[in-house]
Amino acid sequence: MPIHPTAIISPKAQLADDVTVEAYSIIGPEVVIGSGSVVGHHVVIEGRTTIGENNRIFSFASIGLPPQDLTYADEQTSVVIGNGVIVREYATVHRGTIRGHGVTRIGDGVFLMAYSHVAHDCQVGNGALLANTATLGGHVEVGAHAVIGGIVAVHQFVRLGEYSCVGGFSGVRMDIAPYMLATGAEGATLFGPNLIGLKRHGFSPEAIQAIKKFHKIFFRSGLTLQDAVQRVREQIEPLPEIERLIEFVTSGSKRGLTR
Repeated sequence: MPIHPTAIISPKAQLADDVTVEAYSIIGPEVVIGSGSVVGHHVVIEGRTTIGENNRIFSFASIGLPPQDLTYADEQTSVVIGNGVIVREYATVHRGTIRGHGVTRIGDGVFLMAYSHVAHDCQVGNGALLANTATLGGHVEVGAHAVIGGIVAVHQFVRLGEYSCVGGFSGVRMDIAPYMLATGAEGATLFGPNLIGLKRHGFSPEAIQAIKKFHKIFFRSGLTLQDAVQRVREQIEPLPEIERLIEFVTSGSKRGLTR
């Protein structure tokens, strides 16, 4: 196991035999790190933190530290990170709280760019990307393959649907539906489907066209939520993407829906 002699690793930590830990990093007693992972220099990993396989954690990142929550009283909460995750310089991931999920969870293939922050109890789906200095407040849910631009602040309890995109320098105060594009420093405004992202991820022309129709009916017609859903069901083929959109907008929200 290639461990630099200046690294401080608790004898109780569980590291796979091929994990690399570079100079001056600190790893606590309840940390578990899977095969093929590389921990760069000056990294701090604490608490009940489980990190999967083939991850790359760059210098000065901090993972598993106590949450920035004034009610936190050193309860036994955790961080769980999947496989193939990249955590760049100075990114921070805080452990959960008992008032939330009890765990901050990051899925497979997530990319946390430099200075990004994942607060307590956040749930970040597979393949999501947080650009430089993107900040998630506590209890935020980020769907699979969502993209959050640089210098974006996401309010606590907001949900960002899968394959959504938030443009840089935005403030997100309410939920963003799956497959949608939003941006705005004074409060993110919906601009339509995330067409570039959908095409890059191989969505069919039929699915993209249906998502466009959904956007026009649900977000541009001025109908109430109930009437908009009814019209969507009457006028759009029930593709999986449309059913997912209906599920998202009708499932209840703590912050409201960006329309």
